[in-house]
Amino acid sequence: MHVERTTRVRLFLAFWLFIISGVAFLDRTNISIAGLQISREYGLGNQRLGWIFSAFLIGYAGFQLPAGVLAARFGPRKVLALGVVWWGIATALTAVLPSTINHAVFLLIGIRFVLGAGEAVIYPAANQFVAYWVPQQERGFVNGLIFAGVGAGSGLTPPLLTWLIVAHGWRSAFWFSAVVGSIAGAVWWIFARDTPEEHPGVSRAELKEIRNGLGYARATKSFVRTEPEREPISWKAIFARKDLAALMAGYFSFGYIAWVFFSWFFLYMAQVRGFDLKQSARFAMLPFLCMTVFSLAGGALSDRLTRTHGLRVGRCYLASISLFATAIFLVLGSQVRSPALAGVILAGGAGALYMSQSTFWSVSVDIAGRSSGVFSSMVNMGGQFGGALTASLTPWIAQRYGWTASFAVAAAMAVVGALCWLVVHPERALEADEPEIVPKFVLASKDQNVMP
Repeated sequence: MHVERTTRVRLFLAFWLFIISGVAFLDRTNISIAGLQISREYGLGNQRLGWIFSAFLIGYAGFQLPAGVLAARFGPRKVLALGVVWWGIATALTAVLPSTINHAVFLLIGIRFVLGAGEAVIYPAANQFVAYWVPQQERGFVNGLIFAGVGAGSGLTPPLLTWLIVAHGWRSAFWFSAVVGSIAGAVWWIFARDTPEEHPGVSRAELKEIRNGLGYARATKSFVRTEPEREPISWKAIFARKDLAALMAGYFSFGYIAWVFFSWFFLYMAQVRGFDLKQSARFAMLPFLCMTVFSLAGGALSDRLTRTHGLRVGRCYLASISLFATAIFLVLGSQVRSPALAGVILAGGAGALYMSQSTFWSVSVDIAGRSSGVFSSMVNMGGQFGGALTASLTPWIAQRYGWTASFAVAAAMAVVGALCWLVVHPERALEADEPEIVPKFVLASKDQNVMP
């Protein structure tokens, strides 16, 4: 009796996207950890440092839509591999910037802008991967895994880079980030493919399982490994979605809160709560460890609730409750007197925030299907503009009204994000009323490699 081989190639590639996601946030947050040393060397101060943080996010947000179009046109394999090379070059440029150079703040702003533009490809490309590789019942977990890399990369950054900075200077942290990124990108290029049909390691059983769970492009069972032709982007249908604006606003709120942790939490623990460099590094790990755990837990819970109660409960209500909980944690954590307890409670707020992370991206695939790379890039654009705002606004509020006010504004943003989720309808897909599409990359004559 013949036993059909079963593979899980999609899970390996999702895991590697977790690695690349971690590298991306290593590149993003290294300047926050090295911020004190960079500020002293170039005479910047917190306000100018905030401009540098914002430059990354403006570049990142501004190139989201082009990144989504590139991912849809050329596929996640090429686009993401090129992006990782781009990040490495930009990160290395920071390391080689001379300490005696004039107008260093403007050069650093330019370099971080370029880094942000390059990193814009990661999550639209990852979402395009999810759209073609991951069945609906697994999307929450897979997106949770990918975004757990955010917490893992950011959580490992403070102690690792602090050690490098103390031992070898702040430039070593940027060289390390560039080398690690180059390795991660090379592995992705070697093992990834844009679609399961192209991948030689995907079994027929896995391909059948993927197709049956995608929710679209199921009309054929023919199986040929060919270079895919990309489906046209459903621009009219995308812009007709009333809940697109709600998702962008909700992710704007999410990004505003998240970048309080990415940009300022380390410095908050050092400057406001009175911890030294090593203590700040240890406490700065807590929010990101919580992000890692709760991103995975939120994704798994989203899938389970979706299976048992439908998409509205599994995606929208879960995200809304998570954001309401975030607001409570932020208010409480900013007001307690104990520095250690404040760090723990605020870390809980980061975890509650990331309970909702995977749902933003899973919903983008649920709604947009094969156009999810573009749709998710527009949602992500909202999040990054929120992050760019907090990078500069948070220290301004703190300077004039105190850090409690800064966290109160973030809590208000969380409430806004929670309310936005109540008007999102992932059960109404863009392609729900369209005839079933046979993707061009799986078209084949009926006598070729027909699946059982």
